Amino acid sequence: MDPIDMMTTDYNCEYLGLSRLCLMENAGKSLSDEVATLSTFKFSKPVKILIFTGSGGNGGDGFVAARHLLNRGFEVEVYYLNSLDEIKSDDALVNLEILMNMEPRISRLSVDFIKDSSDLDKLDFDSNSEYIVLDCLLGTGIKGRLRTKVRKTVELINEIEGIKIAVDAPSGLDPLTGEISDIAVDADYTVSFHKIKTGVKLAGEEKTGGVITCDIGIPLEAELFVEGGDLLRLKNRKNDSHKGNNGKVLIVGGSKDYYGAPAISAKAAIATGVDLTYIYTPKNAAIPIKSFSEDFIVTEAKGDYLSLEDLEDILELASKVDAVLLGPGSSQMEETAKLFNVLAMKIDKPLVLDADALKLVDLSLVSKREDLIITPHASEFKSFFKSLISNEDMDDFEKALNLNDKEHLDFRKVNDKIDAIHKITKNINGSVILKGKYDFVFNGNRLKINRTGNPGMTVGGTGDALAGICLSLLSQGLNSFDAALLAPYLNGRAGDLAYESQGYGFGAQDLTQYLGAVMSGLID
Repeated sequence: MDPIDMMTTDYNCEYLGLSRLCLMENAGKSLSDEVATLSTFKFSKPVKILIFTGSGGNGGDGFVAARHLLNRGFEVEVYYLNSLDEIKSDDALVNLEILMNMEPRISRLSVDFIKDSSDLDKLDFDSNSEYIVLDCLLGTGIKGRLRTKVRKTVELINEIEGIKIAVDAPSGLDPLTGEISDIAVDADYTVSFHKIKTGVKLAGEEKTGGVITCDIGIPLEAELFVEGGDLLRLKNRKNDSHKGNNGKVLIVGGSKDYYGAPAISAKAAIATGVDLTYIYTPKNAAIPIKSFSEDFIVTEAKGDYLSLEDLEDILELASKVDAVLLGPGSSQMEETAKLFNVLAMKIDKPLVLDADALKLVDLSLVSKREDLIITPHASEFKSFFKSLISNEDMDDFEKALNLNDKEHLDFRKVNDKIDAIHKITKNINGSVILKGKYDFVFNGNRLKINRTGNPGMTVGGTGDALAGICLSLLSQGLNSFDAALLAPYLNGRAGDLAYESQGYGFGAQDLTQYLGAVMSGLID
């Protein structure tokens, strides 16, 4: 499991009513159980527990483990590498304060604050004692090279004679790649909570020791459903960034009758943080689109519909942006189909296909693209993937597309349907958002489900807003799966807020006004 997936799952538990403080308690208790088990068959005499902790949630797990190990009769020494006011996790602070409040001490506990590297030189561990050392320094929080104090602590841990147990991942080992850029704790065992982290799997036993996985009570739903915790996937905007650093996008679409579609996509892209929005559209749609917003940079096509005559102009614009959207309101002219298929091959930027593009673009031209998002409803899905569905399988496949019926989300009944769709979507490397009452997001073997939104979102244009959000997130550096799972959540949550304000009288443009607040986490 990738570290970001674990982090978002952890936070998503809060949205189900399961506090992260409770999860930390479960993690610390599980850790203490594993330590106690190891001590019974690895040592012949009493063992002292040394716990080295950092300022994050990993350290909090160590504080909880200390308490439970004390109750088992162990002597425990906790070494915290920061001062009390530097702790980053509120839940970790709660558990550290519990240890600090245990005065006068009855249990055999000591808590020492390592304020600088020189404090480490004063530590002396008796070579005649037997130790179990818990590495609760970094876990999955490592980024880049170790800081001086942490590096020196890792060196100290490696010098201590005894069993070394890393929590989630050995400190110094990249939890995503399994690489060690400098040094890492030489773990005899690694205890992973919920699921083994990707880097721990990749690193192998030589770097991680034996891997033990502990269930800490995280429900499957916290991992499967998109919730507010998934907002952690968004990229932070740098304070010194300037115009264009936070996304430039191109929308190719529009027609005489459907000029509103690309405009709504553009509004949604801007509302979710894009700096510059280019729209390439036919002549008869350009003036109406310009009237929607002064923020749009609109280029007129050569004629009254998109065709191969526009190819070079579009490719030139595409070279200036970070992501491209094809399809909103474009109509299904034969000449437009020729253009879109050439663009699908030639554009080397992350790509979103929506609306008419799903009926015009040949699946085989984009199936290998990892930077692709397609956003179909059921009939568009069938049209786009028709080449992969045999006549014999068509009836079963059409039943599978109906994932939003009376069966709700009872996976005892819908698993077969999801498997049928997965079988089709696995044939492309990009991400698929199957729109409906619940939005199903597929990418390879991965699946996420969005539950936000309301019946008012049947109004025209909400799908165009979704495509614009996908485009925006891709342009800001998110991978296709992260962008695809977040987009329907943001779109649906904004729609829910629009409904709370206006009832069923809101339109797609009203929805876009709430996107910024939802994206910033200002409204849960």
